[in-house]
Amino acid sequence: MSSLTTAKEILDTMLGYLGFVVQIEEDHSRAEPSLQVITEEHEHLIGPDGERLDDIQYLVNRLLQIRDPKASRVRIDVQHFRNIQEDQLIEEAERLADRVVNSGHSAKMEPLNSYFRRIVHNHFLNHPKIQTWSPPDSARLKRITLRLKSGGEQAES
Repeated sequence: MSSLTTAKEILDTMLGYLGFVVQIEEDHSRAEPSLQVITEEHEHLIGPDGERLDDIQYLVNRLLQIRDPKASRVRIDVQHFRNIQEDQLIEEAERLADRVVNSGHSAKMEPLNSYFRRIVHNHFLNHPKIQTWSPPDSARLKRITLRLKSGGEQAES
């Protein structure tokens, strides 16, 4: 059984025990294994700023790792909430990157959790002019700094 199928089973059982009526679909449009939850009660599963959704994803992945330590992490979304958030985050990061390229000065994003930092870092991984950096400390929320790659047009300040 694949880790996505196992995660779907775990999520369905968990939400069923909690009394939610849901439909769970495997989302193969992404590079990472993903599940999309469709329900009328989406606001209860998403929570404020997606915090409850983060918790659900964390629990499903922890239970998945207990069953199979080699299983890959599974991304969980509810009513495309994460997709919309990620698109907005990338748009914001692109606007900031344009400002960095035009001004030559580095700029910081708002504090982000590790999930969203990973999205931004991966988005700029092969960018010709921009590199990203975040502090190596153990803080839950960190600010990513966007700056010109060395050899860029202008010096960083």
